[in-house]
Amino acid sequence: MTAFASSPASPTPAHAGGVRLLADIGGTNARFALEPGPGRFEAIEVLSCHDHATLADAIRAYLALPQVAVLHGGIRHAAIAIANPVVGDQVRMTNHHWAFSIEALRLECGFDTLLVVNDFSALARSLPHLGDQKLQVGGGAPEPGAAIGLLGAGTGLGVSGLIPATNGKPGWTALRSEGGHVSFSPVNEMEVAILQYAWREFEHVSSERLLSGAGVELIYRALSDRAGRPGEQLTAPEISRRALSGECALCDQVLEAFCGMLGTAAGNLAITLGAQGGVYIGGGIVPRLGQRFIDSSFRSRFEQRGRFSGYMAQIPTYVITAEYPAFVGVSAILSEKLSPAS
Repeated sequence: MTAFASSPASPTPAHAGGVRLLADIGGTNARFALEPGPGRFEAIEVLSCHDHATLADAIRAYLALPQVAVLHGGIRHAAIAIANPVVGDQVRMTNHHWAFSIEALRLECGFDTLLVVNDFSALARSLPHLGDQKLQVGGGAPEPGAAIGLLGAGTGLGVSGLIPATNGKPGWTALRSEGGHVSFSPVNEMEVAILQYAWREFEHVSSERLLSGAGVELIYRALSDRAGRPGEQLTAPEISRRALSGECALCDQVLEAFCGMLGTAAGNLAITLGAQGGVYIGGGIVPRLGQRFIDSSFRSRFEQRGRFSGYMAQIPTYVITAEYPAFVGVSAILSEKLSPAS
């Protein structure tokens, strides 16, 4: 399986240091790819995090796959985007049990270079290169050279952004944000009720508690409780399936609440960053909603800013439709690390 591969008619040169290993690690899945040359990703595989005791085990399992092993003669340089803060050498995942030392992992896997970065910082770096692999929701047009916002709901809620370089050279700086853990802010009576229900389970209710897969399930329990009829214990995929098939009005109400909350969060990010270059929505949940997301209150809630509604209406919002965009960003970060001028 290949994503963002160069055309066979215009082959890209090979990396001087050999094939590179790239990974995008979330709380549920670990995505791996080999990059033999700039922007050419091959042997893309998705492994379940829960099937491997450690990240090193997952890396070894990927490299041992027959379709992967034949494509490289040993990896010298690797880069990992991970759904977690990366500060210093020690990494302990928020939404999974993996914990590791970056240097110890590098030595264990035999890499010369191992770069570990936040997954949404890597995803942010991919935004200028998406081309038509995005879907605009609502109106507005991007202002060239302006800041860009990014958030995405999946196992957790990732947040980042791009700020134009200030050193006189073209380029961007990706923010290392943990904005998914800001306190959730309700905007109507229903969301107040959802927050009050969530307080029964959590002392601090962050945006991630509701804008994530587990959050969809929490919203379902809260709305069932509000209706006075506790519902079944449903998973987020089942809630979405019932909503999209028209089987369950309550499940559809859950999705609508989720999309509205995401619109508010996206709008908050746009105002905070002055993101007149647009706000992009990634993560695993929204792209699967298709037309239901476009028809939802997401965009109206994004623009719902009182005196600033006109300002917000000019900012475009996009859903990322690329299948593996984080590889583009983490590849760029690794290339900068290995550049002689860096």
